[in-house]
Order: sequence, then structure tokens, then C-alpha cells
Amino acid sequence: MVKSQGYRMVGGNNGLFFPILGFASIIAFIYLSFGDLLSVRYKNEISLSFVERNGSNFIVDGELFYINGWNSYWFMDHAVHYDSRPRIRVMLQAAAKMGLTVCRTWAFNDGDYNALQISPGQFDERVFQSLDYVIAEAREVGIRLLLSLVNNLDAYGGKTQYVKWAWSEGVGLSSSNDSFFYDPSIRIYFKNYVKTILTRKNTITGLEYRDDPTIFGWELINEPRCITDPSGDTLQGWIEEMSTFIKAIDNKHLLTIGHEGFYGPKSPKRKTVNPEFWAADMGVDFVRNSAPSTIDFASVHIYPDQWFKKKSLEGKLKFVAEWMHSHIEDGDRVLKKPVMFTEFGLSDLNKGFDPSQRDEFYKIVFGVIYESAKKKGAGGGSFAWQFLVEGMEDFNDDFGIVPWKRASTYKIITGHTCRLAKIHGTVTPVTGNLKDICNGRW
Repeated sequence: MVKSQGYRMVGGNNGLFFPILGFASIIAFIYLSFGDLLSVRYKNEISLSFVERNGSNFIVDGELFYINGWNSYWFMDHAVHYDSRPRIRVMLQAAAKMGLTVCRTWAFNDGDYNALQISPGQFDERVFQSLDYVIAEAREVGIRLLLSLVNNLDAYGGKTQYVKWAWSEGVGLSSSNDSFFYDPSIRIYFKNYVKTILTRKNTITGLEYRDDPTIFGWELINEPRCITDPSGDTLQGWIEEMSTFIKAIDNKHLLTIGHEGFYGPKSPKRKTVNPEFWAADMGVDFVRNSAPSTIDFASVHIYPDQWFKKKSLEGKLKFVAEWMHSHIEDGDRVLKKPVMFTEFGLSDLNKGFDPSQRDEFYKIVFGVIYESAKKKGAGGGSFAWQFLVEGMEDFNDDFGIVPWKRASTYKIITGHTCRLAKIHGTVTPVTGNLKDICNGRW
């Protein structure tokens, strides 16, 4: 089952629901919520180096880099409005305080409310400057960004919007949204979009995006599926073409797909590891798709309560550990590349849900990453879906949390930061914070 709840409130009508906050209430909220965290404004950019790959590991300045990250897909959308912009800095500084190092967020909004790309090749400069702002804010705090370039789902336009554009212009081959992957006109649309993004000169920092180490890397597409071709050939061709195109423009940044991690119909793991039989028929294959040399690291998502409706919580958590171990094994032994779990979440709509269950889920995910990191393995990091700040109920879904509102959850997240720092040191620039975060945990 496709995870859709996480996107349902962020479509074309979100402006109707967006809370209007006065300046005074924002200031009061920030200071009452964070106190000393925001007492010092970062005035100097923190020096960042490009993240590189050495076999199945990430490295920065020659040191191993294991990531405790998170998703805040909403950054660019919130940066458009001055009354919501402060939330970005609040989230970034709170993340730095937890020792988090990379945020995954959207670098797309196609033909939707606050669209970045209004129509093929036509951009709203106001929204583009909002993305500039997000990158500049992250750079100032010392947080890197994993930027996703398009959505497989309909939220924020997605591949369906590209198909609508081609259809309305009379050049589309099919009305199926899977034609995004094979229609020549749509491929040109997407390449033009990608080139514009990669070569964009940030109006705040003066850097082209492709030259900015604040960007950890690029993600081709969020959760790709091509159900009309379960063999996987169509999607594979698209991945190879688009990843080659990106690398020809930007060879400094890492590139991943945005994969959910399902094994395809020819994979021996389709019956033993996939969540259920349907996963092999999505037109994807984790190993085959992640294999091209132009793909620097593999990506996987984890949504056990979306994939299983009848399993107990214990059964779901058991699956999570097995799912992660299988993909890390692929990274170590087959792909020879890092594997990142770029989304993981547990729904609060489950019958009998208690926040302690989410804590247990986080512990499983972090524990598997930690065990891989101890062995210098391919488990490169994990990104919780999703982190918010207070006052964002209309942008929440059944997976989102404000991480500092629950002490046990906050402790689990920061504890993971400290364990990773203990075994490999840390390349996060906010090392002063780590002494406070990890006091008594070393």
C-alpha cells in the first residue's frame, strides 16, 4: 500500500488551512519553547565539505560519516511566507541541538499551490528564492540537505502533473501517469527542470546549487513505482538515463533514487524479504535499480503498519529488523554502496497506539544502524518521517512528531547521535553541542 497520509494535507488547498500567526506570537513561541537554544544567532557560515563515498561508506574530509537525519519536506513551502519562515530556523537549530546532521526535504512543487515550476520550464522566482533561503539557513546552522527532485505521488504535482502538461500541450503519448518514465516529451521536461535546479545560483549565498556542499545529495524521485511495467525495464531505463544526465552536470554531489526498497520479480528475495506478494509487482527492483555506477547510494523506506494490516506490533518490529539487515547486506556484499533508510515511520492511527510503541520502533531502526556502523558497514544512516515544530497541526500526518515534546523520544534520538559519535567521532560542525548532548553517555 502506498503511504499517502503523509502528503494528504499539503496539496493545492493548503493555503486555506495554513494557520496565520502574528509576529508577536511567533517570537513568544520561539523563546518560550527553546530558550537558550535561540539565544545565539549564528552569524558566520559554518564551513562544510562535500560528502563523498568510499565503497560502502560515506566520508567527509577523510572521516567516516554515519547519519542521524530526519524529514521536514515542508521547508520550501513554508519559506514562501514570511509568517511561517521562522519555523525553518527553529527546526534546523533544534535539529543541531540534537546532533542531527542531514535533513531530507522537497526541492519540487510542480503546478500546485506555491508552485516552483508553474509549467514546463517556467518557474516562480519568489518560490525559487524560498528554496535559496532554505539552503542558506541550513548552511548557516551547519545542517546538510538531501533534496528530492520530483514526487511519484500526486502531492506537490508529482509525475501526474508532468503527464497533464504533456497531454494539455498535445504531445503526450498516454494519460497514464507512468508515461512520465517513457514519454520523450516528459523526459525533456524533467531534464530541463533538473538542469535549472542544479545550475541555479543562490541569490543569498552566491553559489550555484551544484557547487554548494550544504547539499548532501540529490534524490531522483520520491518512492518511484511503475506498475504498468512490472518487469522493471521501464523504470530501470529512466533511472539510468536521468542519473547519467545529472552526473554530467553535477559530479560533486551524491545521487540516490528515492527507492522504497522492494525486491523485483526476478529477485530471490521477493518471497522471503518483501512485505507481501504485491511488492514484487511495482515495477521496481531494489538491487537492479541501485546498481548503476551513477547511483552513489541506495535508499529504502520503512512503513510496517502501511504494508501489514494484520501483523501484531511485535511482528511488525521483527520485520523491520529483518528488512533493514537484508538491505544492509545487499549494500555490503552486492552493491558495495551505502544504504540509507531515508524514511521510517509508525502511524498513530493504529488501533491501541501508544507513543511508547513509536519509541520501540525508533530503537529498532537506530539499533540496526548502530550495529552496522560499529563494523564500518553499509548502513549509512536513517531519516525519521517526519519532524515538525509546534503549531503545524494542519501539516501533520499520522507519522509526524515534534521530537522535543516527548522526553523519552528525544532521549532516544540524541542517544543515537551520541553512540554514533562515540564509535566514529563526528563530522557535524556543532561539536560544542555534542558535549552537552552526550554528557554521561560516552
